[in-house]
Amino acid sequence: MNFGFTEEQELLRAEVRKLLDQDCPMTEVRKTAASREGYSPELWKRIAELGWTGLTVPEAHGGAGLGFVDLVVLLEETGRSLFPSPLLSTTLATAAIAGGGTEAQRARTLPGIADGTRIGTVALVEASDRLDAEGVQLVGERDGAGFVLHGEKLFVPDAGAASLFVVSFRSGRRPEEVSLALIERDAAGVSAENLPGIDETKRQGRLRLDGARIAADALLGPAGAAWPQVERLLDRGAAAVTAEMIGAMEGALALTVRYAKERVQFGSPIGRFQGVKHPLAEMYVDVESFKSLLYHAAWALDESPADAPRAVSMAKAYATEAFARAGLDAVGLHGGIGYTWEYDAQLYLKRAKWARPMFGDADWHYERVAKLGGL
Repeated sequence: MNFGFTEEQELLRAEVRKLLDQDCPMTEVRKTAASREGYSPELWKRIAELGWTGLTVPEAHGGAGLGFVDLVVLLEETGRSLFPSPLLSTTLATAAIAGGGTEAQRARTLPGIADGTRIGTVALVEASDRLDAEGVQLVGERDGAGFVLHGEKLFVPDAGAASLFVVSFRSGRRPEEVSLALIERDAAGVSAENLPGIDETKRQGRLRLDGARIAADALLGPAGAAWPQVERLLDRGAAAVTAEMIGAMEGALALTVRYAKERVQFGSPIGRFQGVKHPLAEMYVDVESFKSLLYHAAWALDESPADAPRAVSMAKAYATEAFARAGLDAVGLHGGIGYTWEYDAQLYLKRAKWARPMFGDADWHYERVAKLGGL
């Protein structure tokens, strides 16, 4: 099996890198992260024109129709720049609609996602932060052929920016009787807000549903049969976060290596000392290792769905632990100044803290790997 990237994928990587270096350097990242929106509407429009938002949208609905491996190329580079945008959450909403929606639902929503006029996200997690079917506690009360929802979803990526939500809710007594629905932000009984978080480049928040009505044509698939689709979305979310972790960890490593070459102590650059060399070498080995795991997982999501859950969990578990260590080492190797606002090392540590619980922490994924392996 060849895990090398194609010429087209490498061209995509180069173009993404060029735009982010020019239009979203770290000074712009800081400015955007401090803004009320948490992203730049102008830059969002620009990347939509370049096709980023429609990368995985089917061609019939205005997108490029590419796969998850292509998305990994894009997300690695946005992660490297700590790019503040609702791109990751929008691509997950795209996956939900393209994978489980009717043709009418796709035609109604995906063209707007592809051209950047719609921002989507997924609302799958609640206060328990459980990622199994029993973690879905939001109950849908029957209302003819539809449902009425009272409750809230938490940890919703880009809740404040999204105009379209893919929401999981309970529609039956059995644990697996879960449904998915499309909910518009401007619908009656719907409100959303961002909440304070450790990483301002990654906004997340709360979706409140106070008597929100779900018509039958808003359901993604048959009522009560969506749990397998939710599991696939969780896997795609974990893989997408891992892809961004690859870029972010490589960014943290490059930043720290550069500092180690420039910082002189005892008459010598600190990069010559073993106490600095060894952590940097371990960071490199770690990122190359979980990069290989993630590439296999991305291929499985596209080509071998039965192998995807185990592959995704292996990648996310390793990456979560490795990036957390790298974030601490990047700050530590900068010395006391690494913790200060003026230095960028602390931004990568914050990204590592954000990524750790998203779509399952290391413990959850290690346990899942064990279960899938029959232990």
